[in-house]
Amino acid sequence: MRHELTPGRHVDLGHLDPADTGKHKDEDAAKTKLARDLERIEKLQDRLYAEQRHAVLIVLQGMDAAGKDGTVKHVMSGVNPAGCDVVPFKAPTPEEAAHDFLWRIHRATPKRGHITIFNRSHYEDVLVPRAHRTLPGRVIKERYEHINAFERILVENGTLVLKFFLHVSKEEQARRLLERLDDPDKRWKFNANDLAERALWDRYVEAYEKLLTHCGTKLAPWYCIPADHKWYRNLAVASVLLKKLAELDPKLPRAALSAADRARFRRAFASSG
Repeated sequence: MRHELTPGRHVDLGHLDPADTGKHKDEDAAKTKLARDLERIEKLQDRLYAEQRHAVLIVLQGMDAAGKDGTVKHVMSGVNPAGCDVVPFKAPTPEEAAHDFLWRIHRATPKRGHITIFNRSHYEDVLVPRAHRTLPGRVIKERYEHINAFERILVENGTLVLKFFLHVSKEEQARRLLERLDDPDKRWKFNANDLAERALWDRYVEAYEKLLTHCGTKLAPWYCIPADHKWYRNLAVASVLLKKLAELDPKLPRAALSAADRARFRRAFASSG
């Protein structure tokens, strides 16, 4: 599938174009297709929620300003909120830090019938330590193995795991961060720490290449989504989600009522006025 990274193959982000739009050169046409895809996703989510057989975990990772919030807003705009949760992960609280690094993550995974979106995720616990060099390589490698085992448990217990790396260029990130300063409606999103993290760009690229290489599996592969064009980012994520939900093929449960029962209830409703 387009943008799916081959598990076990070394990932070199320098060879993946963040401005790629594939065959979709027309933004308006792409938005029309996105609208159709979102209608189908909405129907499939209704069936997923009703069937209560599978769960869906969507992991969104990317550099600052890659568009994680925007992806949630636009791709999940039509789903039933009763069956969808968004969980942002920031620095661990004291309680969370007192447990193993996956403790807070496992508690937030979706129950059957539900979709949960992780805005950042357990991957922060291998990404940030590698970029900031706060943990030895041995510990980070062990965490890769723990993450792969954790995701395997989820998949084998009925959870579809979809992992998206939103691949934005350094130039586009700068433009978006400056936009946050200049636009009063976006200024609240600006964080002075963004500049310090941007100074570590090359380290973060290396850290992402490592985790994309070591934590992509057949059960839970990574999708590297070009994110310089927001309209294409949204379409690409929605296309993957639609395809994978369709493969689950959730079914509406059969009503427990017999034809005779249905007829009896219709008569009762009609007579009740």
